[in-house]
Amino acid sequence: MNIHPVILCGGSGTRLWPMSRGGYPKQYLKLTGEHTLVQQTALRLRGVADVAAPIVITNAEQRFLVAEQLRSIDVKPSSIVLEPVGRNTAPAVAVAALLALQATPDALLLVLPSDHVILDDAVFGKLATIAANIAKDSYLVTFGIEPTEPHTGYGYIRSGEALAADDGAYLVERFVEKPDSATAGRFLEEGGYYWNSGMFMLKASAYLEELRRHEPEILRQAELAVEAGKRDADFLRLDAEAFSASPNVSIDYAVMEKTERAAVVTAAGLGWNDIGSWTALADIAAADDNGNALFGDVLVEDASNTYVRAEHRMVAVVGVQDLVIVETADAILVSRRDRAQDVKKIVEQLNRSGRHESVTHRRVFRPWGSYEGIDQGDRFQVKRIVVKPGSSLSLQMHHHRAEHWIVVRGTAKVFNGDQVLLLSENQSTYIPLGVTHRLENPGKIPLELIEVQSGSYLGEDDIVRFEDHYGRVQ
Repeated sequence: MNIHPVILCGGSGTRLWPMSRGGYPKQYLKLTGEHTLVQQTALRLRGVADVAAPIVITNAEQRFLVAEQLRSIDVKPSSIVLEPVGRNTAPAVAVAALLALQATPDALLLVLPSDHVILDDAVFGKLATIAANIAKDSYLVTFGIEPTEPHTGYGYIRSGEALAADDGAYLVERFVEKPDSATAGRFLEEGGYYWNSGMFMLKASAYLEELRRHEPEILRQAELAVEAGKRDADFLRLDAEAFSASPNVSIDYAVMEKTERAAVVTAAGLGWNDIGSWTALADIAAADDNGNALFGDVLVEDASNTYVRAEHRMVAVVGVQDLVIVETADAILVSRRDRAQDVKKIVEQLNRSGRHESVTHRRVFRPWGSYEGIDQGDRFQVKRIVVKPGSSLSLQMHHHRAEHWIVVRGTAKVFNGDQVLLLSENQSTYIPLGVTHRLENPGKIPLELIEVQSGSYLGEDDIVRFEDHYGRVQ
């Protein structure tokens, strides 16, 4: 197996708020089908010949999200690499190249963002084969998308001399920053310009050679970060000091715009979209005769060209047009369709005011399951907790709150001070303030319970962990 996929799972979760958030960005959402975007990216690899298990690049906060989503589709990564800080794509790909070379001396890297949509996996598989054949000769290959409109939100690639015997493959003449509308229109009219998709096929050794030539500090810090990295269960934690010292540079700027061996394979009909806004997602969604794309429990009367997504309750829309409406449990977005990209300004307001809605949903996922806020008031809070079969929370205690647990489904094994209790449906227990406790699900179905917290302080940081299966003991 020579092709080593590299799935990049970064992202701040601002452009598709309120569904996408800082702690749960768009690659973990089901936006265009039954699978999330990161799952679609991994499953797409089954149509690529000679492919190894993927290398996944993410961060510590999202490590269990990506691990669980890949496990649920029966994909086992060769490594899940945890970045201590975000340092853009050039250092991330350098780390992946070093890891791939440990397994395969002539490894090729297929670098894929995890938050893009590709509608035709068969075309993608053919394109990957063409790119691999070129990359074997030490060309650094990027994937260019034939433009369908004068889009100003993408960078462009100007193709140069055709590569012999490779249909749709060219040397790169130059990379072009995101143009204004007039320039984008000229690109479309002239031809030979392609959208820069951010996908690459690279010979690992060739990429590191170019990095050593053009950005040696990135390579040096990547080598140190891998060498001093720590294995933690299924994860590789890069050394924080070394990786943080790396320049924060994209692969385009670090290598592709400087190398003399940049090539581009071009594609029409791939159905590629980076869904950088709700408008972009609406443009590829199936619509009714009035141009409305409707998801969830939605009622519409006299509306047109409107995207409506209801996640938790019924949404009724009357007499509107050209809107984006997105409902979640704790926030609703209403925007003109042509202004949807400005949702990032709302996220900026949330961040400035310290509100959690820019980072977390009402339902928060944890490696053992999830919890969801139901109600809260002065000195009390109610949550719905779900624990996966065979999983357990940490052994912990709280300084400022007591808890009542009521089992509504499944079986709970509760360590409550010196007691060990086995609780079934409709049974409950009380955890006094300051008492060490742990919750486990020993059964084969999800455990669901209602937790009522009471006390002077109810923040999630009032947890002292003594033992934890997930490396969270301080």
